Amino acid sequence: MARLDDLDLSQKLKRRDQDERLARSGRRLAQLRLVLGGKLHDGDPLGPPLVVVMEGWDASGKGGAIKRLLAPLDSRHVRVASFSAPTPDEKRHHYLQRFWIPQPGWGGMTVFDRSWYGRVLVERVAGFATEEQWKRAYDEIVEFEGTLAAEGTIFAKLWLHISEEEQLRRFERRQADPLKAWKITDEDWRNREKRPQYVEAVEEMLARTDVHTAPWILVEGESKRFARVKVMESVIEQIERGCAARGFELPQPLEPETSV
Repeated sequence: MARLDDLDLSQKLKRRDQDERLARSGRRLAQLRLVLGGKLHDGDPLGPPLVVVMEGWDASGKGGAIKRLLAPLDSRHVRVASFSAPTPDEKRHHYLQRFWIPQPGWGGMTVFDRSWYGRVLVERVAGFATEEQWKRAYDEIVEFEGTLAAEGTIFAKLWLHISEEEQLRRFERRQADPLKAWKITDEDWRNREKRPQYVEAVEEMLARTDVHTAPWILVEGESKRFARVKVMESVIEQIERGCAARGFELPQPLEPETSV
């Protein structure tokens, strides 16, 4: 697993290249989604469940990447589960409890917009979890994902990385835009002040929870276009690898659409 400092954040894409690659990959993703869901032909067996975990810095482009990822898919065939701070009732239970219900069954797909990794990130840094709790969480998470993987679940876990300078630029642009200012909170600014602690937490998270059945994929997010393409192409790659490992046969990619 590469470290955050090893990523080349200078990678960019022209808009035309982004659009072409998203269109090509989107066609393949839609095909795979229909195959896994047993929708291409009557009687097709259901494919393995697919879990996409989206994590990253505030303003790293997670929302835009999820939007592009889901654009070619029928909304009836995918679920997005977004998580923020647990409710008072959720706090009465084990922290993993609220993440069980959205897990997809065979033929299903769920995108987690933030996830159980909050335990070893914001809860660790902000002090919402005790040191004993967040240190214990690494093994709990690996076992949690391992249980799902053993039943067939394919994981695509993505961390969107941007520099501290780029994050500041995006914060300032959002704050100056009346239609986006709501996205910036006092907590976001406070989290920026704790970036060194978050870097340490992210690095340990990657080192402790990057396993063969649920690997982490680091996404260079300085260029939103590059990040959106890498996210989609990485999800496709994980589907193809996961299905091959499980002996679930996939069709060859469709030919590109041609205009009439």
